[in-house]
Amino acid sequence: MNYKNFHQLGTRLVRLYSSNKFLTKDLYPDVKRGDFTKLTSGHLQIFERLLGKERVLTDKDDLASYNMDWLKMVCGYSEVVLKPKTTEEVSEIMKICFKEHLAVCPQGGNTGLVGGSVPVFDEVIVSLSLMNKIHNIDETTGMVTCDAGCVLERLDNEAAKKGLMMPLDLGAKGTCQIGGNIATCAGGLRLIRYGSMAANLLGLEVVLANGEVLSMMNHMKKDNTGYHLKQLFIGSEGTLGIITGAVVQCPPRPKSVTLAFLGLQSYEDVLKTYRLAKSLLSETLSSCEMMDSRSMESVERIGLACPINKNKFYMVIETHGSNSSHDEEKMSNFVAEAMDDGAVVDGTYSSQPSTMHNLWQLRERITESLTRFNYIYKYDISLPLEHFYEAVIATRKHLEEKGFKDIQISGFGHIGDGNLHLNVEDKAFSRELLGAIEPWLFEWTTERGGSISAEHGMGFKKRKFIGLGKSPSVVGVMAGLKKQFDPTGILNPYKVI
Repeated sequence: MNYKNFHQLGTRLVRLYSSNKFLTKDLYPDVKRGDFTKLTSGHLQIFERLLGKERVLTDKDDLASYNMDWLKMVCGYSEVVLKPKTTEEVSEIMKICFKEHLAVCPQGGNTGLVGGSVPVFDEVIVSLSLMNKIHNIDETTGMVTCDAGCVLERLDNEAAKKGLMMPLDLGAKGTCQIGGNIATCAGGLRLIRYGSMAANLLGLEVVLANGEVLSMMNHMKKDNTGYHLKQLFIGSEGTLGIITGAVVQCPPRPKSVTLAFLGLQSYEDVLKTYRLAKSLLSETLSSCEMMDSRSMESVERIGLACPINKNKFYMVIETHGSNSSHDEEKMSNFVAEAMDDGAVVDGTYSSQPSTMHNLWQLRERITESLTRFNYIYKYDISLPLEHFYEAVIATRKHLEEKGFKDIQISGFGHIGDGNLHLNVEDKAFSRELLGAIEPWLFEWTTERGGSISAEHGMGFKKRKFIGLGKSPSVVGVMAGLKKQFDPTGILNPYKVI
């Protein structure tokens, strides 16, 4: 996704949405502001003494892009953004907010899609963007030690100089920050090979609501000394503590990469091709993505060109290996067999970096293209593969039965791990359409053994549905942990639970 112009657009967008009552409090009137202290000039003076005036943002134009999410679906009205550079400064900020009972919204690259990274009301925004130091890259062990505000793409570029790669790859890599990736337990494009953030995180540093610093910056792969506390903060979305540092295990950078872009006529053919890819590409398979025809039409509208004939479905399949001739031969044999079997009707493959980059753009820029022209109700769910694309068909049928006939519904995602990104397009926000989608889609997903949140977390927009698929006792334990770590509830309120 292309997020880089978002901050420049923020001022105009927030003014537009605010004038039309598109603040979160107006779109979701059932959510009431908590009994938190309102920010005063005295609080601002305290923060300015701590950080300096240049790192305490109060100008409305400066605040605009921090208050609204990238999808333009939720928008708060915070009056201040604090920009610490060190864990010690974050600690002092939280001590002040804890004492004064000021609600806090931690924020990384603000690329989240469920409203978890922006304020709902007037919470103090703590931006981690200036905490961007890479402290060490160990080429022997593959461990990268860094601040939470490091941008994922920069980390990957620096790791490449040591022959390593970040295990995580996202469309938002040019903007998203590693702290946010951890806080949402991001999965991304190559989870099938390298796993999620939870599988690759060795150490963590966290500031609690009262300002206490938990240093768990472990560098050992094996450390069973007591409870694995860091696991509590992975996926906690800033509700238990603010992540300020991390140790990430990075695999060797592949010496050879090949990518196939395929056209198919049915979802059954997609599954058949996936099974064949696992069989023939086996240990080299790193990504297996699917998109439907509507997704392709969307990226073509922003000027991207599909290299093959029009089809109902498309797949992007990537391999990572160490021997280019061997890997290219495997990919060639796979594509040939898939076409001989009739599952794939058209396709191309390449090992040229520029060509592969262009092919990946067709997949990575779908969300950007969808939001360019319409208002998007975007859902990140996971399902058993037999129900994966059925979700798109069932949603279309359900909404037609509810009288919504002039909308577009599309699906794309990670077929390798069952993570579907389902999108409903309309000209503008409609409370009636939202009510027709939710909670029906979440109930439908849960009934089929799926998860209502695959990799973006619960955030603000899914918080009241956490009981779907999670038992009351499990939700109760989560609430108990929240109370233990954040007794006054100041950390990212109105989110997750």
